Amino acid sequence: MLTTAILATCLISFAASAADPAVPQYSFAQCEGSLMPYPEPAHPVEAPDSLLPVFINHVGRHGARYPSSSANCLALRKALAKADSIGSITPLGRKLNTLNEEVIRLSTDRWGALDSLGMAEQQGIATRMFMAFAEVFGKSGSVEAKSSYSPRAMMSMYSFTHQLDRLSNRITFHTSTGRINSPILRPFDLDSDYIEFRRAKTYEPVYDSFVTSTCPVTAIERVLGSKFPFRDNKEKQQLAMTEYYVVAGLEAMGLPSAMATYFSRDEAQDLWSCFNMRQYLQRTATTISSVPADIAADLVLDIIETTDRYIESPQQSPSAVLRFGHAETLMPLLSLLRIPGCHYLTNYFDTVAAHWRDFEVVPMASNIQFILFKARKSGKYYIRVDLNEKPVALRQGDNSTYYQWGELRRYMMNLVPIYAQ
Repeated sequence: MLTTAILATCLISFAASAADPAVPQYSFAQCEGSLMPYPEPAHPVEAPDSLLPVFINHVGRHGARYPSSSANCLALRKALAKADSIGSITPLGRKLNTLNEEVIRLSTDRWGALDSLGMAEQQGIATRMFMAFAEVFGKSGSVEAKSSYSPRAMMSMYSFTHQLDRLSNRITFHTSTGRINSPILRPFDLDSDYIEFRRAKTYEPVYDSFVTSTCPVTAIERVLGSKFPFRDNKEKQQLAMTEYYVVAGLEAMGLPSAMATYFSRDEAQDLWSCFNMRQYLQRTATTISSVPADIAADLVLDIIETTDRYIESPQQSPSAVLRFGHAETLMPLLSLLRIPGCHYLTNYFDTVAAHWRDFEVVPMASNIQFILFKARKSGKYYIRVDLNEKPVALRQGDNSTYYQWGELRRYMMNLVPIYAQ
């Protein structure tokens, strides 16, 4: 299990990840980034027969949704209309205009709302949880569920719990939603240090430099035409990112992917890497600031507290605690906990896309589960941590994914900033 020495080694090894400028080639689906629908696991992961699952802590992002706001669609509409009015729009641009208008039509009065795919994603995760850990729910299990005040998070919670209720009507549910849950599910709205971090924008020079050198403009030129009067290259790159965001979000709202229609694979990857970089800089611990990850401290403490409470008094505690928030909820949490692939410190920011990939960290309906097991013979408690329903190994050089709760608890507490404990 995790010893104190191994804990220290883990912290150092994560911080000292070797920089590798070689970025793998990603697929069009992967280049949809955090807008990508949830990648359902191919096979369930079975626990050893010697361990009995007894309790689950779950933190999840809302499921697939319509575009979060009309801003990008309206900006693209304005640019396409201008190109049309001056006669520079291309046939591909007219096709994009038709697609953009369809997105607006379908999303009007539904901006940011969970769609049927998002509901299905949550129902699928709930079903697999119930089937894999049936003992947790037993004949009369109790589930505590909470969501942020966002309607898509609330509907994700209800889709998830509704599916559990369909699988067993003996479960007792206690649900809550609203701003009461913001301290753990929307700390980015409340944390004064983070608010100051966003105001100061100390990360912006890095981001701007990366976009200037990386963001391709060829795709937006193909739709607006060579005679379109861009003010400068910065406006051109901003419109390129706008086009990317609209097209990358199609599958999440239940429409067929059109990535290959409007982008080459290299263009898609470069546009994605800019989107990925912004999330990395704003929502995770970096060499610029640890504040974006530190805001998850209260959520980590809540996970520890609810696990302790179950161990101390199983009969008076829920057998599962479910939390439904946002990508902005999960990215800081996963970074603070040093989950492999979710925490990367470097001064070579051109290597980020090879080591921190939002499509693996926070696709739609992404989640982390802390499954508590009780050893059938010894009665000791063990924890398995699953990211998007796949066990993760926290030890450097060790593929074991089961940890004694006491050891993992100390590991997690060591990562919580002292001022928050």
